[in-house]
Amino acid sequence: MSESKKKSTKKENKILGEVKGTLSINPNTSVNMPTRYEDIHFVDSTRTVWNYSLFTEEDIRNFQNGTHYRLYNLFGSHPAEVLGTRGYYFAVWAPNATFISVMGNFNDWNKESHPLYVRLDQSGIWEGFIPHLPKGESYKYHIHGFKGAKLDKGDPYANFWEKRPLTASITWNLDYPWQDGEWMKKRGKANSLDAPWSVYEVHLASWMRPDKNNEELYNNYDQIRERLVPYVQEMGFTHVELMPVMEHPFDGSWGYQGAGYYAPTSRFGDPQGFMALVDAFHRAGIGVILDWVPSHFPYDAHGLYMFDGANTYEYADMRKGFHPDWNSYIFNYKRGEVKSFLISNARFWMDRFHTDGIRVDAVSSMLKLNYSRKSGQWEPNEYGGDGNLEAIAFIKDLNETLFRDFPDIQTIAEEATDWPGISKPTFAGGLGFGMKWMMGWMHDTLDYFKMDPIHRKFHQDKFGFSMMYYYDENFMLPLSHDEVVHGKSPMLYKMPGDEWQKFANLRLLYSYMFTHPGGKLLFMGDEFGVTSEWNYKSELQWELLQFDGHRLLKDCVRDLNGLLRNEPALYENQFNIYGFEWIDLNHRAESVICYRRKGKKPKDDVLVILNMTPEVRRDWKIFASGKASWKEIYNSDSRKYWGTGDVFNPEIQVTLVDKREKSYEILVHLPPLACIVLK
Repeated sequence: MSESKKKSTKKENKILGEVKGTLSINPNTSVNMPTRYEDIHFVDSTRTVWNYSLFTEEDIRNFQNGTHYRLYNLFGSHPAEVLGTRGYYFAVWAPNATFISVMGNFNDWNKESHPLYVRLDQSGIWEGFIPHLPKGESYKYHIHGFKGAKLDKGDPYANFWEKRPLTASITWNLDYPWQDGEWMKKRGKANSLDAPWSVYEVHLASWMRPDKNNEELYNNYDQIRERLVPYVQEMGFTHVELMPVMEHPFDGSWGYQGAGYYAPTSRFGDPQGFMALVDAFHRAGIGVILDWVPSHFPYDAHGLYMFDGANTYEYADMRKGFHPDWNSYIFNYKRGEVKSFLISNARFWMDRFHTDGIRVDAVSSMLKLNYSRKSGQWEPNEYGGDGNLEAIAFIKDLNETLFRDFPDIQTIAEEATDWPGISKPTFAGGLGFGMKWMMGWMHDTLDYFKMDPIHRKFHQDKFGFSMMYYYDENFMLPLSHDEVVHGKSPMLYKMPGDEWQKFANLRLLYSYMFTHPGGKLLFMGDEFGVTSEWNYKSELQWELLQFDGHRLLKDCVRDLNGLLRNEPALYENQFNIYGFEWIDLNHRAESVICYRRKGKKPKDDVLVILNMTPEVRRDWKIFASGKASWKEIYNSDSRKYWGTGDVFNPEIQVTLVDKREKSYEILVHLPPLACIVLK
């Protein structure tokens, strides 16, 4: 390298944005770099890969300690300009590698021509700048790994991948002109725990397709945006939850076996297309939650498994490192570099894609060392227990970091055990999630509604049990994709009776769900009563909307969303003891149940009355305190929902029975298999 280049004062050497780092010059020396890469020209421009770095000593220390939460600014491929030359900077972590090169279309997939430089600080980071490399180039890392293994791997931090079955990463950038500033300023209110939460769970590939008979054709992100956003807005859902959009090789995993954690799937287009989808939801006033899977990953050859010939991302001990349920591998939560990778990834989707939170998949499997393992297949922790202490620490750090950096988002746990404090703050001994799926409610409720109504009087305890433990957590009530696959039948066909009764029961179930405390989640298609199980290879049965029962069930769900949004009593106190009161649980034989939902102002209180049998009950007496006047504001048996419309309450007779207690007798007519709401 010439002295003239070393002494140059031209400000040519720039990385896009503000960065810090250390630049290795040769095998014997390294130079600390200033805050911005200017006036630094320690580059041999005759090489195919220039020795160039973004990392500081602090970056390396935090990366190794598991406390670096912005790794997406450093690892992966990044557009850069060095010595006035544009190209891409690459950085990859492979601590067991002895050689790494970048290969792609640009060099005819030559495995030797573009070697990266290994840092001299034992960090296991390989990096370099390839001049003249344009955006949109497919590439992989060719790795000489542990015990001579030779591997071709995709980039763990890539922002864009080839569409499966191709498996290479693609050089890209994440520039996008966001227009959701109004939402971002105010979203803390919409995402708070005292706001209405009604979540529409969506699998983007199968919600709607351009050709329902061709499983290889998808709507692109723009087409999804044009169709899905207005639909969710029309239906009144407050949020969407997208089943994993991170790049994944196998459609049949539904996205839960991911290979590209830092890239939205290319099945529907490029990252900017997904950004535009999130942007559109926000401009429509709808929050976006992403399913996120830090519990396991697949063994595909181009992915994270045995990344450099050794157990780099996964536990080496397969008693902890292999997931028997999903034939996949478990992240090594003890390793600082892996912890930094995962927390940076969760943060990435909120930072770069403006998402409003994550629903963390399979938390139970992370917490328990003996999850799906028999005696002898697992080893207790250092205290003799079954908790994975490293995973517990990781989860706490994850939630603390996300709520610190993005206090206006939510994290939601899919957790099915009685592990305490899932949604309690870490300072109070909890794991720090904002909410937890209420799996017990889901199982008990579906068991109850599957029964012939004549038997429900014997199982009222199952129905009412949810409120016995409700205040243990901040619960979300899920009727998710898992309940309509693998022989479990669609929601409509879980219901007993003839066609009319099935629809009436389903309207009753949804009415109960929307008036029960907590957030709500409904899987796509459930809102209009699809008649087949969900199939990821096809679209929803939109043709059913030509029939009154299905179309008007959809209207019922839309109005329940409106009821939830418009009645503060249904959400203001949804996670505290002041928001709910049993009014009548004593009529088991008739299977009539009544409860009050209470807002911050007594005038907002509502009464919910459920008639769980097909028998009409006229002049039914309810005794409640506080109000001398009530009106019916919702009736699931209305003709506009395909109900009978024969039983309703245009005027409600109220009689004072105890002046001192302000107790009243309320006389109402109860329609069959229906819910009425009084205010």
